[in-house]
Amino acid sequence: MTALEPRDAEVTPPIAETPDQHPRGGILGREYRALSIGIIAVVLLIAFEATAVGTAMPVAARELDGIGLYAFAFSSYFTTSLFAMVLSGQWADRDGPLRPLATGISAFAVGLLLSGTAGTMWLFILGRAVQGLGGGLVIVALYVVISRAYPEKLRPAILAAFAASWVIPSVVGPLASGTVTEQLGWRWVFMGIPALVVFPLALALPAIRRMTTGPADPTAPRPAFDARRIRLALGISLGVALIQYAAQDLSWLSLLPLALGTALMVPAVLGLLPRGTYRAARGLPSVVLLRGIAAGSFIAAESFIPLMLVTQRDLSPTMAGLSLAVGGGTWALGSFLQSRPRMEPHREKLTTIGMVLVAAAIAAAPSVLIHSVPVWVLGLAWGIGCFGMGMVIASTSVLLLKLSAPEEAGANSASLQISDGLSNVMLLAAGGAAFAALGGGTVAGHTATAVGESQPAAFAVVFLPMALVALAGAWVATRLRVREA
Repeated sequence: MTALEPRDAEVTPPIAETPDQHPRGGILGREYRALSIGIIAVVLLIAFEATAVGTAMPVAARELDGIGLYAFAFSSYFTTSLFAMVLSGQWADRDGPLRPLATGISAFAVGLLLSGTAGTMWLFILGRAVQGLGGGLVIVALYVVISRAYPEKLRPAILAAFAASWVIPSVVGPLASGTVTEQLGWRWVFMGIPALVVFPLALALPAIRRMTTGPADPTAPRPAFDARRIRLALGISLGVALIQYAAQDLSWLSLLPLALGTALMVPAVLGLLPRGTYRAARGLPSVVLLRGIAAGSFIAAESFIPLMLVTQRDLSPTMAGLSLAVGGGTWALGSFLQSRPRMEPHREKLTTIGMVLVAAAIAAAPSVLIHSVPVWVLGLAWGIGCFGMGMVIASTSVLLLKLSAPEEAGANSASLQISDGLSNVMLLAAGGAAFAALGGGTVAGHTATAVGESQPAAFAVVFLPMALVALAGAWVATRLRVREA
């Protein structure tokens, strides 16, 4: 076993604690203040981009005559980010997280500028692909920074701060982006965000250089890049791209790219995730599996809520979106709860409870298909589900770092993010197929254009299976602890 291969955590004991286990002042104490503010600013930048760009994207696609290529503006980001996650994990384990993080932030900004200045839709999509490379490098490098710079007792708190960083962008981002798009044009949304890169670079990179430069163990031989894992990363990216292309062309000819994409993706996924992931082996494999189950089931369900409220309850798109606004706050609250020191001995129980709350929220969502049920019931249920997600997502990150040796933090963090991203796209595709099969968005074979034309059963067939997937996650959460010999 090399230092760059995820270990089978079924036989992996927890990593010994670092000497500094009683930090003073927390994540904003004197020792960690600059680093914490800097990396939180990076997360804030990513969160603002994710919420703002999505608002401007339809206008950009229309002006570039690229409505038919609209989905590729999203899938190109996801596809390249998968490859970058694996590359970042190896790079950070080999040289430390500074270079992949700086390169990722720079690529992220360059991608935004490419999209903002694009004259055709394909150049716009190229910019999104460059953004994906940057985003994949950054997210894994940040996990390695946390693993190396913060003692175990502070990791739940910094991860809770990451979750809180999404609250303000989720509310302000769409509003600010919409105003800029209407008053100045969509290009300024993309070209204005890179200016926000300067602050996190100036603040975080010197602190990261001081605290995390170089390999985790300077006395050990410098590990080489694992060419096999790079090839697997290329395989998973290409496979996902082909599957997404097939999903855009529902014809018999699309079966060919679907089959080829599956043939590339399946062995790549099996090679990149920890051994035992798909049988929920105890420890690290179950942590990685739970992350995918939680993220995939929740995102797949949430994606259909605005459409359901618009078509079945006659809400405006703005009101449909605002009905989920409380979720940002409760997600941060759940993440804050898991960060409390007294909760540490109960982390596995918290994740189990969190997945039960997520399953209950997803199962309750289609209740608003009954018109006598007030819409606020869905908002309340989704707030509870987001509270559960806050506990689960932060806890899986904490447990991953706890079960990873310092020299393996990059590779294992990449596995966690791959599980998260793949589950999102695969479960969303499955939900979309089920929705279409039961007449979602169509009436008698024609595309629905009027409010209320989507069939209620089509929504139910999305939410109820996802609730079962989330409930399965509650069982996986009972297998996070490694049994002592």
